[in-house]
Amino acid sequence: MKKDITIPEVTDIEMAVVLEHNDVHNTEDWNVYIINKKSIAIEMVVIVSQGFSETKTTSVFRKKIDVLPANSIAKVELIQPELFALDNRFQVTFFEGNTLYDKTFVFEKNSIKEGSLRMIQPFNKRGIVCN
Repeated sequence: MKKDITIPEVTDIEMAVVLEHNDVHNTEDWNVYIINKKSIAIEMVVIVSQGFSETKTTSVFRKKIDVLPANSIAKVELIQPELFALDNRFQVTFFEGNTLYDKTFVFEKNSIKEGSLRMIQPFNKRGIVCN
């Protein structure tokens, strides 16, 4: 029976942590985004995030996006720099057509830091991509 189950591979979906200037508070904020590089919209996107280590676990955060258009981005959450010492997991589930997809993205502990930032398109801002 297991051989009859096909699990489709997720392609052209990425998660990014981007360092952005906040004009309102005049601060540098770290924001998490989902990037849809597909030429088709994805629907009913559910993102479940949590930070964890061997001794610590953060609370679970959930975000739902009804439709993420083709070749677009959506802000998921603000992430505090204190969480960079933990592994940060983002479980993404969505529909593309009538097919359900699921992928887990993990930003490993201490991987989100100034020295690791690169220019990310379509943001034209510095950040880190997990794909």
